[in-house]
Amino acid sequence: MRRDYTPVLEIGGTHLTTALVDPANWSVVEGTTTRSELHSNGTADELIDDLIRGAHTLGDGHSSEWAVAIPGPFDYENGIGLFENVDKFDSLRDFDVRTALQDGIRPRPSFVYFLNDADAFGVGQHASGAASGAQRVVCITLGTGIGSAYLVDGEPTNVGPGVPPDGSAHLIEYRGRPLEETVSRRAILAAYGAAAGLAPAATPDVREIATIARSGDRVASDILNSAFESLGVALAHSLADFGATRLVVGGSMAKSWDIVEPALRSGLAREITELAALEIRQAERADDAPIIGAAYWAARHSRHATGA
Repeated sequence: MRRDYTPVLEIGGTHLTTALVDPANWSVVEGTTTRSELHSNGTADELIDDLIRGAHTLGDGHSSEWAVAIPGPFDYENGIGLFENVDKFDSLRDFDVRTALQDGIRPRPSFVYFLNDADAFGVGQHASGAASGAQRVVCITLGTGIGSAYLVDGEPTNVGPGVPPDGSAHLIEYRGRPLEETVSRRAILAAYGAAAGLAPAATPDVREIATIARSGDRVASDILNSAFESLGVALAHSLADFGATRLVVGGSMAKSWDIVEPALRSGLAREITELAALEIRQAERADDAPIIGAAYWAARHSRHATGA
């Protein structure tokens, strides 16, 4: 095993993904990815045990500097959880995750870097995906909710013109309501169910609604077009003020790109005419992007490289 491979933990709501990343081409090393259960509502010890168990599937012989992609709220610089009343990871509130991982993983990591999972996805798109080569990029993911990363030369930023608080696009409001009340899995299912006269249990998922729309169903088509046009309208001023040169869209809904892209572009142009020319790309390497992004960010900020 090569000593420069970076070991990465990607922490999700109910699962942990571990893999090694090759910095020579910023790709996941074939055969190293594992996915395991994560007791997100468990005790701190249970959660750390899950992480250490997953880490040990990567063996040894790789870099001693580890990278972790984890949702917020989290103190990424100091490696301490800030979770409280968020339904997951509450036991990590004020818990020193970095020290626990260094004490538990063998061989002992020389350092553990932490990055927000949405930022990691965006950085991964910059490193070897659809954001590569663009200076100012906004990456969003559409699924259960809306994730986002605002990047300047591949570095996530949470401040500045056009950037919503914490770089979180879900905090943008549309027609006086949180954006996720219009564009999210929950919102689209509710809108389609109401329009089609279906009970919640009988309402198909977004992917099926997209299939129905392609078959010519006007209700399904109108619901999806309205949602993604609204997304464009809501994002327009943020993108313009940020000076975005590219918008990258990922997440489960982006798989229906033939529906998402034209409606999104229509909404952007309807709000700000100049945005009709904005470059919009579907995310690449969607499953690996957070893992690659965490490794890329860790390499950029390596204590070894900076002599820290």
